[in-house]
Amino acid sequence: MFRDINLWNPHSGLPMSIIIVTAFLLGMVHGITPDEHTWPITFSYAIGAYSTRGGLLAGLSFSLAFTVQRAIASELAYLALAKWMENPRIDAVVYIIVGIAMFFAGKYIRSQGRVFHIHGLKSHHHENFEPMRSIPPQMAMLHGFLAGWGFGAFAIIIYTVLAPGMHSAWWGWVPGAFFGLGTMTIQASAGALFGHWMSRAHIPADMAKSVAQSTASATLLYGGIAFVLAGSLSLMFPALQNVAWITPIHVHNLHTLGIGFILVAFTVLVVGLGSLVRAMRKAQRLAAKRY
Repeated sequence: MFRDINLWNPHSGLPMSIIIVTAFLLGMVHGITPDEHTWPITFSYAIGAYSTRGGLLAGLSFSLAFTVQRAIASELAYLALAKWMENPRIDAVVYIIVGIAMFFAGKYIRSQGRVFHIHGLKSHHHENFEPMRSIPPQMAMLHGFLAGWGFGAFAIIIYTVLAPGMHSAWWGWVPGAFFGLGTMTIQASAGALFGHWMSRAHIPADMAKSVAQSTASATLLYGGIAFVLAGSLSLMFPALQNVAWITPIHVHNLHTLGIGFILVAFTVLVVGLGSLVRAMRKAQRLAAKRY
């Protein structure tokens, strides 16, 4: 059975059981590798959730909506109604839509309360953190559904090989659904780890949640701007989508490093981790002043 599973270049005519297993395993690979449609969003919401349970909920919320979208698109592919998704401009449009949603989500989080606030205390001032409201899981679900319409190597395999290989229209949605479930397995686990790590940060509990949510808001705000810029430039200069570095790693999302990889690196590593480090250092300095 496992001899027929090829995650790099699966062929048509596979048994349904192999199609389902292949789709699920591809989803797991998709969840692990640096994909611009998953990691920036999962990181943002999971960090902002500030707990293992909250991070898990963020990862599940995002991935559940992503799974629903992939199931719908898989059914459309079986019915030969998804040809329009192969247009390279679709990915650019998705970048813009997702970027706008990220930007306004970041604005929403930031508007719930300033991260730092100055309080007057007799002869001097001191700086403290102001609590912020929790991030609604519906926001992550919206992002998951929107981001799912992106079209890359994994989507090509699902829509052109696995979905058409199902035996009837009643089952056309299954490869997309199992691909989403594979992604969910990884992204929910990653969300829980991000949330757990944030909850164990060496800063006072009353500051930690604001540090987490300030990081989330910065990641969504500036990451959203980057997504809109990338999408707009791709629409104006379509050749940008073909610019990529080829690696010897035969794993999708790692073999070809293009604009998607740049978005992941900028949003998660530069903006996300950079904002987190700065906010934590500030919190630690304020905590030291307390004692």
